[in-house]
Amino acid sequence: MLLALAGCATVAWYGQAARGQIEILAKREDIAELIADPVTAPALRERLRTVLEIREFASSELDLPDSGSYSDYADLGREAPLWNVVAAPAYSVVPETWCYPLVGCLAYRGFFDRERARALASKMAAEGFDVAVFPATAYSTLGWFDDPVLDSMLELSDPALAELIFHELTHEMLYVRGDTAFNEAFATFVGREGARRWLARQGDDAVVREWRASQALDRRLTEALMAARERLALGYGQASGRDELAAVKSLEFERLGSELRRLAESEGGHRIEAWASGELNNAHLALVATYEAGVTAFESLYRSECAEDFGCLYERARALAEADAQRRAAFLRGDH
Repeated sequence: MLLALAGCATVAWYGQAARGQIEILAKREDIAELIADPVTAPALRERLRTVLEIREFASSELDLPDSGSYSDYADLGREAPLWNVVAAPAYSVVPETWCYPLVGCLAYRGFFDRERARALASKMAAEGFDVAVFPATAYSTLGWFDDPVLDSMLELSDPALAELIFHELTHEMLYVRGDTAFNEAFATFVGREGARRWLARQGDDAVVREWRASQALDRRLTEALMAARERLALGYGQASGRDELAAVKSLEFERLGSELRRLAESEGGHRIEAWASGELNNAHLALVATYEAGVTAFESLYRSECAEDFGCLYERARALAEADAQRRAAFLRGDH
């Protein structure tokens, strides 16, 4: 159970992870039964019907695992099921990793208790790391359990909910031990493309237009963050001495902040405004890269070489999963 989750190799961490996972398992309720129950609130009933539609589309149209995942619902009554701590050295955009049996090394450490996450973040910040704590709306146990839909997931829009479910089912289908960048890029692309297909099936042109506009805005945000990360990586590598490193860092984050504020003022959008108003550091950029750096490679493979066929994409991804880490890294960089 615990090996499928982000965490630390300590008794204390495994204890909190066990309690957190057991809570989720204990609170699972069958979605079909909830829909049929007259006591279920109408708004919840409609959302759960949407979940089942998304789940059926995932297996029938996207060839994602037809498992028991997302056939149950669990109301945890909190913002997120767990919180991930991301850390990077003061003058590096490469994240710290924590290693575990079976799943290998991950670029984050997860806690079911937010205060424990904050405590670790404070400890690492005191040691000189850049740190960030992110709420995780959902996570995958990689098939060890049938993952339920959580109340935090139902706060999302229908397109975002579909994308998240497709993303997590992709992890259940294919997961490479210790290769966070490959796993997240693959799941991110499948989730987004799957959501596009699902929305097209719904036939609501207004929702499709709204989703496309949101995706375009997200791309601009991601491009700004990734460009800043590249400039910082170059600057850190060329700087000599601590004063020069600090100057590079200050200049680039000031530049990024100004760019994000301009983007927020011209385009709006809650997500961009949140990034523009926060105090960013290396850990934030490291997390974005973990999910986004290799997405373009999978999109190119899907559109150019696989003629937009998911079966071909999955076959090629499985072949890469069996290759060595250097081959996968080259693929994510576009060297293929």
